[in-house]
Amino acid sequence: MASRRTFLHHLGLGLSLPGLAAFAPPATSRPPFPSPNLEEEAYWKAIRHQFPLRNNRIYLNNGTFGPAPYSVLDALQQSSLDINTSGEYGNSDAERVQLAQFFGIKTTELSITHNTTEGINILAWGIPLQAGDEVILTSHEHAGNALPWLNRAKYDGIVLRIFEPKATQAENLNEVQKLISTKTKVIAIPHVTCTTGLVFPIPEICNLAKSRGILTAIDGAHGAGTFNLDLTSMGCDFYAGCFHKWMLGPSGTAFLYVREESLENLRPVMIGGHSDTGWDISSTPPTLTGYVPSARRFDYGTQSKALAVGMVAATEFHAQIGKNRIETRLQTLNQYLMDGLLELNSKLDILTPLEKESRIALLTFRPKNMSYQVCGNELGKAGFRIRQVPEGKINAIRVSTHVYNTKEEVDEFLDALTRILT
Repeated sequence: MASRRTFLHHLGLGLSLPGLAAFAPPATSRPPFPSPNLEEEAYWKAIRHQFPLRNNRIYLNNGTFGPAPYSVLDALQQSSLDINTSGEYGNSDAERVQLAQFFGIKTTELSITHNTTEGINILAWGIPLQAGDEVILTSHEHAGNALPWLNRAKYDGIVLRIFEPKATQAENLNEVQKLISTKTKVIAIPHVTCTTGLVFPIPEICNLAKSRGILTAIDGAHGAGTFNLDLTSMGCDFYAGCFHKWMLGPSGTAFLYVREESLENLRPVMIGGHSDTGWDISSTPPTLTGYVPSARRFDYGTQSKALAVGMVAATEFHAQIGKNRIETRLQTLNQYLMDGLLELNSKLDILTPLEKESRIALLTFRPKNMSYQVCGNELGKAGFRIRQVPEGKINAIRVSTHVYNTKEEVDEFLDALTRILT
C-alpha cells in the first residue's frame, strides 16, 4: 500500500486525478450484477458499477448517507409509477414480513418508521419512567439519541448517567456495569458510535441488563447494514435503525424492533389507523378498546408503499452480495485504512479503537499540527467527501467506507492526506 501511494505521488496523480482508481461514469443501462466468483478486488470494483455515484470525487461518508444502488432506485420508481397509474395504494404487509426476516425477527416485532430518531423518540417517551429513574448513555451520542432522552429528563425529571467510551469491549462493559444502580431502568447506548465508530459489546451488555431487570434501547443507526445483524440473538429489548445509511435504502425509511416479551413495557404514545383493536368516538364515554398485539401499534399515519418496496430492494441487494461477505469487506477496508493511518501516526491521533472487535466501518482521526476544519476542507477540495466531527468536542475527521469503495480509493485518500499534513 505504501509503495502504491509513493508511486502515485511520483506520478503526480494522487490529487490531480481523484478518479484514477474509479470507474467509468454510470451508464444509462444497468450493468449486470457481478459473478460472486470474481477475484476479490475485481468483484468489488464491479459492485461499484451498481451505484450511480459520480466519479469526480471519492465518497467516504456513508456514515451520514448511504447512496442507493440502481436496484433500489428502480424499485422505488416502478412502485411509485404503479401506485400513481392504478391509484391502488395498498399496504406494506408483505414488505413487513420480508424486512423482519432480514433482521432475524418476528413480523410482529417490527414497526416501520421514518428514521432512527423517530424510533428513539418512541422509546424515550414510551418506556414508563418516573422522576429519579436512571438511564445510562454515553458522552458520544448523536443528537438523535441524546436529544430525546434529554427532552424526557427536562419534562419528567429522569436522571441521565453518562460515561466516556473506552478503547476495548471489556472496558466498556465494565463502565456500564459500574454505572448500574437500583434506580437504573434503561441502558440507551449506540451499537456503534457516530463519533469514532466504536462498537459496543451489545450482546454482553444486554445479558447484563436482563440479569438486573433493566431494559436495553439501542441506537442502531450504524449497526443495520454493517453487521450480519440478527436482533433476536443480540438480546436487546428495543433496537432503532434506519435504511438511509448502511442499508443503502431510500431516505425517510427506518425500523424499530420491539422484542415480543418487551412489547407491554413500551407505551404507544403516538398511534393511528391499525394501531388499535377498536375505538368508538360516539360512545359515552368515547372508547379506545386497546392496541394490536404487535409492534405495528407504533406505526401511525400514512406509510409509503413505494418506500417500503425500496426498503425490501435494499435487503435484497445485501442478500445478493451476502451479509457475511459485506461485513467482512467492511472490516477489511477499515483495517486497510487503519494500517495506512498508523503510518502517519506522527502527524495525527487515531481516535477509533485499535481493537478489531471495537470497530467495523468508520474511522476517526485528529491532525496534530492542523485544525480538523482546515484539514477537512482541504480534503474536500481534493475531491474527497468525508465528515468533520465536532460532536462531544471530538474535533476530528471521520472516514466511512462501504461496498462501493475500493482499496485504490483508500490509497488515494491516504496520499492526499499525506500531502495536506506535510
